[in-house]
Amino acid sequence: MDGIERLLQSAYSTDSHGFLPFSVGDEVVGWVRPALAQVLRKFPKVFRHDAAGAVQLHAQLDNPHARSQAMAVIARELARTGVITGWRDELYAIRSGVAAREAPLLCIERAAARAFGITSCAVHVNGVVTMGAEPSMWIARRSLSKPIDPGMLDNMIGGGLAAGLSVRETLVKEAWEEAGLTAEQVVVASAGRHLRIRREVPEGLQSEVIFVHDLVLPPDVMPRNTDGEVSEFQRLPVSAVIELLREGGEITADASLVILDWLDRRGILRLPDSGQARAIFARATPRS
Repeated sequence: MDGIERLLQSAYSTDSHGFLPFSVGDEVVGWVRPALAQVLRKFPKVFRHDAAGAVQLHAQLDNPHARSQAMAVIARELARTGVITGWRDELYAIRSGVAAREAPLLCIERAAARAFGITSCAVHVNGVVTMGAEPSMWIARRSLSKPIDPGMLDNMIGGGLAAGLSVRETLVKEAWEEAGLTAEQVVVASAGRHLRIRREVPEGLQSEVIFVHDLVLPPDVMPRNTDGEVSEFQRLPVSAVIELLREGGEITADASLVILDWLDRRGILRLPDSGQARAIFARATPRS
């Protein structure tokens, strides 16, 4: 198998073997490893455990504010003891659904999202230059200080959807921080599909929805990082990007799927007609 086939096989799995459900009320909102579930037994005022080991937020935490406050204390303790790493000081919203318009059940520190296996959302942008004999793409290299996938290649713009921000607000925020592009330059970005990732990662379970955008840039516009999270940008012909995807291992899984979405929608590289591909590459949905 080439890198694309391996990626599609590994990017989405419904199998929760090795994980225990994490619930708020009767609703499963995440999945935790048994080792973390055991650690959480130290906090009986926050978590309940059933006979099978499944974890449930205590019923006395009956509103979003109380749940968020309790989880903030837990996240800091888990960070202090090294159970979670890469503290971000940024909150992710846990919702019944993935639409940003749904009221959150609670908010959780971003660094704890994968440990608790919650479904988070992100916004990624394919930066494309179409002038010339062959289209080209702006590819970022992640800083070595990034807690996840340091030094790997990435989309021109990509960032998590923080609690309280819409998809469009996140697009504008990340465009400036990661690529030095203004709101006026990025509001013309067109929406692609939303992609669904669910896979085991070292931190726990990555369950994420990525809202894809395409931004066509003039050839004289060069992205520049402003927040230290990108070490360099390079503009590569699409053929070179496809070769990187086929080799696998250099571009992050998230970014690879975002690029594949653009390639498929442009008819440059067709995705296989498989259940796995259909699970990852959903149709576009309304944004908020």
